[in-house]
Amino acid sequence: MDESAVTELEHELERQTSEEWSSMASHAVGRNSYRESYAYLWRDSAVAYTQGAVVYLDPGDLFAREPYLAEFRDKDTGDKIAMAAVHIVYGEGRADRTPEIRELASIWEWMREVYPDSARVIAGDFNLPPSNTAWQSLRDTGAQPAITRGATTLSETNGRYASLYDNFWYDPAELNVAVSGIVRFPEMLGIDHATARDIVSDHAPIYLTTGNAQAGFEGADQISGEGDHASAAGAGCIDLDTASADDLDRLPNVGPARAQNIIDGRPWGSVDDLTRISGIGDARAHEIAESELVCD
Repeated sequence: MDESAVTELEHELERQTSEEWSSMASHAVGRNSYRESYAYLWRDSAVAYTQGAVVYLDPGDLFAREPYLAEFRDKDTGDKIAMAAVHIVYGEGRADRTPEIRELASIWEWMREVYPDSARVIAGDFNLPPSNTAWQSLRDTGAQPAITRGATTLSETNGRYASLYDNFWYDPAELNVAVSGIVRFPEMLGIDHATARDIVSDHAPIYLTTGNAQAGFEGADQISGEGDHASAAGAGCIDLDTASADDLDRLPNVGPARAQNIIDGRPWGSVDDLTRISGIGDARAHEIAESELVCD
């Protein structure tokens, strides 16, 4: 929300790495007094900006904050990548977020026309997990999320992360993603979640690498994309009998009201038992089970 912060970050990166960096930011976007900008930063020795920095025109006026797009080139390989930075509106609930999520399929196809020689990536804070059914229109184009397990938002409890809202969407036919992951920065910096949320962010950064590249730092969860069918039932899984309402809201077909219904109906023997809740039939219970978010 302050473009000077991007410049400060660029200068700090130059100080830390002893290399030249560049940055650019969009104009402030938003429908009301809450307006923010998107930004890109890149290391000049490795990456070059090529063309097409533009705020999406949003012909249907669906986005509260229109995405910001640009194309970049790998100086070593010549490969190009087109990025769209997105911050989906949070609103009053999931229904407010789904129109923007569904419109991402139109942006995806538009990117193919504008950047025909580039691999495409849509990255950002989507305020919906990748398991939500609103993503189906984008999935139908061949795109998939790079991160399917874990969570990226910091809860108020140290070491606990709530929702998988941040992600990269890409087409594996266009981009060879090696690993992707979540950077648990409070643990890396030795600070508690209250401090992290106050002075840094309530979201953990995410990353992906391509080709044979690996992350050059410690303290990150490495998470493969949907080609990795390992179960999410582990430290980050959602226990129907103990999870908070916020955690339950991460499940497909579960909003705030149904999350409270789950809490009120405890204990639960299995996901199939959720059909006792009005509005959750066999099909929706199956989708919750298939999300692999619920603890075994």
